[in-house]
Amino acid sequence: MPTDALDPNVVLEIDGYLKPNIPAIIQRHNLFRQWKDNIEKHENGFDNFTKGYLKFGFHVGPGNEVVYREWAPNAKEAFLIGDFNEWNRQSHPMKRDDFGVWEVTVPPLPSGACAIPHDTKVKISMILPSGQRIERLPAWINRVTQDLSVSPVYDARFWSPPVSEKYTFKNRRPQKPKNIRIYEAHVGISTSEPRVGTYKEFTNNTLPRIKDLGYNTIQLMAIMEHAYYASFGYQVTSFFAASSRYGTPEDLKELIDTAHGLGLTVLLDIVHSHACKNVLDGINEFDGTDHLYFHEGGKGRHQLWDSRLFNYGSHEVLRFLLSNLRFWVEEYQFDGFRFDGVTSMMYKHHGIGTGFSGGYHEYFGDGADDEGVVYLMLANEVMHDLYPFVITIAEDVSGMPLLSLPVDVGGLGFDYRLSMAVPDMWIKLLKHKQDDEWDLGNIVHTLTNRRHGEKSIAYCESHDQALVGDKTLAFWLMDKEMYTHMSDLTPMTPIIARGLALHKMIRLLTHSLGGEGYLNFEGNEFGHPEWLDFPREGNNNSFHYARRQWNVVDDQILRYRYLNNFDREMNHIAGQYGWLEAPQAYVSLKNEADKVLVYERAGLLFVFNFHPSKSYADYRVGVEEAGEYKICLSSDEGRFGGFDNIALDSKFLTTPMEWNGRKNWLQVYIPSRTSIVLTK
Repeated sequence: MPTDALDPNVVLEIDGYLKPNIPAIIQRHNLFRQWKDNIEKHENGFDNFTKGYLKFGFHVGPGNEVVYREWAPNAKEAFLIGDFNEWNRQSHPMKRDDFGVWEVTVPPLPSGACAIPHDTKVKISMILPSGQRIERLPAWINRVTQDLSVSPVYDARFWSPPVSEKYTFKNRRPQKPKNIRIYEAHVGISTSEPRVGTYKEFTNNTLPRIKDLGYNTIQLMAIMEHAYYASFGYQVTSFFAASSRYGTPEDLKELIDTAHGLGLTVLLDIVHSHACKNVLDGINEFDGTDHLYFHEGGKGRHQLWDSRLFNYGSHEVLRFLLSNLRFWVEEYQFDGFRFDGVTSMMYKHHGIGTGFSGGYHEYFGDGADDEGVVYLMLANEVMHDLYPFVITIAEDVSGMPLLSLPVDVGGLGFDYRLSMAVPDMWIKLLKHKQDDEWDLGNIVHTLTNRRHGEKSIAYCESHDQALVGDKTLAFWLMDKEMYTHMSDLTPMTPIIARGLALHKMIRLLTHSLGGEGYLNFEGNEFGHPEWLDFPREGNNNSFHYARRQWNVVDDQILRYRYLNNFDREMNHIAGQYGWLEAPQAYVSLKNEADKVLVYERAGLLFVFNFHPSKSYADYRVGVEEAGEYKICLSSDEGRFGGFDNIALDSKFLTTPMEWNGRKNWLQVYIPSRTSIVLTK
């Protein structure tokens, strides 16, 4: 049944400013409809089309025969080679169909056992029209390994463990969270030791921390196999292989299943914006051509990332990418995706050298890459249709309208967009402004400037800010004193007192005012010292900064634990009172002279005093709902590194008189650099 045409009035009801761009929005929606109808007609629908991982690659049949298929239309001959046939380049020829798909069946041994032993090396060997022989790792391979003592080039391995060694999932997926609190994590750095951490260690040691802190979602980075550890996972070589640096596929399945058992949703940081340019162990020049999975020439190369760019207008590329999404959901039980590099996918200029001012002309017209946009529409539509529980998040710096609205109203179909302007604002403030120069109006505008009806995930800092060359908020705030004055045995210096106070206030403000979801990068919740730097030539391949120093937060005389305590309490209270899923906050006061900010959300009253030196007794604030209020969170508590200046058992009675546009007022004591949250 053909997909319905887009009604322009539906789009204009969402955002009237889009009127000049309605033709462009309809054009991309029509292209989406064409793809959808074409796949319905020729592939028997998306359910079938996205099962490419069940057709391509290696599959063991009921009689232990192995069928291997690969798309390589430029090859004139193809052979399966590996340990199993002693790398004989003639013994296992493959047959080609009319679409350039090669296939071979390897019969079982006379004993009935599989002829390709589990975890042994395999490759495809091809003869090109020129007569040249090339050898590649299978594009749909599920496991590749690297032995750096031999070569940085990966080996493909046939992964088919015996039933006794296969991981069996035990836990159901948690319900889709309505108040998403994301812990962004990297398995490899999740150890305090100077080495690569493992899936098993993350399961045993890090998952309980995440649960305890009150996060309900994990976003795992650098899972898709990548050639270079220091790329942070963003130079993917094998799209269907979970990184072997951290352990086996079964170990990752156990990690995700254990997370589900703890009630944690697990998202994959998916990289479909580009691919590693490696030929020997990637999918670049797979069949000897420049343009199998990618655009040819300059169009298929990213200048800054030095990587290859997918041809989203290709039928087989869509099969590969959409099947890849489904593979991770089916085989590993991931619950959704954070799409990396969405800006690069949506524009022909890939965001390079482009500063987005917010003018709508920047989002449409010649600069837009309709094929990339339509791929994202298809990916979101297909995933949500097949798996209603799936969550998708877009990493986009441009501010594309309709990004996180359903496809049937002209959107791209994401559930959330990352509020990438928020961390930039905090870094700029800490870098360039004195505390008394902070503009509360601008802070509030940046935190609340969201597209109507589109859900955003707010964050103060992510992995981007933690990387070498930048600084975390804690490091901007406290810098070298973190080395000398983070112990309770040392004096609480003005720099440390300010740093602890503002770290908590910035987090609470971003969490409660900035969006419909919240994200934190692993370790930043406790003000992780120093920066993140992966082993590379420039640092003598050191792991010193490629780890998380859990020891400092576990040490009961160090002040990092105060920030950790506050983060835990903030998350639990957010879950208890539901501010993330509540309508946007009502801001009743932005007093620039007093540096006091007041707003209400989810029936709670938030009061912040950012003044560097002034505390206020009996400070009058407006509130809509009458009644008796009490404190449910104070950043000044001693267990959070505060001074215990606020009596937590205080009661606040409202007076029925309009104040700051609210029907009632009450009076609070609000010390300098303190925030409190009141509830009835």
